[in-house]
Amino acid sequence: MSATLHTSHIKSLPLLHSGKVRDIYDIDDNHMLIVTTDRISAFDVIMPTPVPGKGIILNRVTQFWMEKLSHIIPNQMCDMKLEDVLPDATERAEVADHAMIVKKLKALPIEAIVRGYIIGSGWKDYQASGTICGIKLPDNLQLADKLPEPIYTPSTKAAVGAHDENIDYTQSQKLLGEALAQQVRDVSLQLYSEAADYALQRGIIIADTKFEFGLDKDGQLTLIDEVLTPDSSRFWPQDEYQPSSSPVSFDKQFVRDYLETLDWNKTAPGPELPDSIVTKTAEKYKYAQKLLLEP
Repeated sequence: MSATLHTSHIKSLPLLHSGKVRDIYDIDDNHMLIVTTDRISAFDVIMPTPVPGKGIILNRVTQFWMEKLSHIIPNQMCDMKLEDVLPDATERAEVADHAMIVKKLKALPIEAIVRGYIIGSGWKDYQASGTICGIKLPDNLQLADKLPEPIYTPSTKAAVGAHDENIDYTQSQKLLGEALAQQVRDVSLQLYSEAADYALQRGIIIADTKFEFGLDKDGQLTLIDEVLTPDSSRFWPQDEYQPSSSPVSFDKQFVRDYLETLDWNKTAPGPELPDSIVTKTAEKYKYAQKLLLEP
């Protein structure tokens, strides 16, 4: 495994964008290099303390799901080798296990969120209105209850440091057009359902997740970014799941819960994370990967 990587420093390629977790570099007209770092964000703020090995796990989990779900929708992965893109061995070594070469696509301006259980902002919306993103739900649901069927609740994509905003399906139609909005919704629900069934067999409940999509030059919908990772999903251990209480998780909720105990206003800069929180978080990510990927 590569050493802990908070920020990549590739000099031979132009840096296109540095996000909460990923650094994106330009390769050519059709390809780019995504470096998944060990940064962790919470409440849309990047923490100064990295989580060792996190980026490698996110990369491997994303690649696993993209391959497993490729019969549903094409994805951004391509066959180019890292040696062809980064011929310098020193530069390549820094990012080797963190890097993924992908096709350049036109990203859609929404995040496609699917919820199978009621938790987080969805629970707050439900308590206030009995709905999530305009979708009416049954009365008397408890915190962390499984929904009668998964629901699609898109959101806008905010810049780094800003907050995504939940929107209803009608708003997504205005952003994407009716046909594309329906395709994104239907594919997202199909991806979630198949992944959730598989994960449950491995002892993980995928409570909710977000997908991102792009269009290729022919207008074909394509799965991009990270897929069904502990950063983009809520993963709960099935053997500890209990409705009516906030479940323990394999994802970064553990970090959020710690930050909630601090006198911090949830704006940058984020606080340094203590070793105990970093170690425990790393263990959760590793265990999630083990359950999902190991035979």
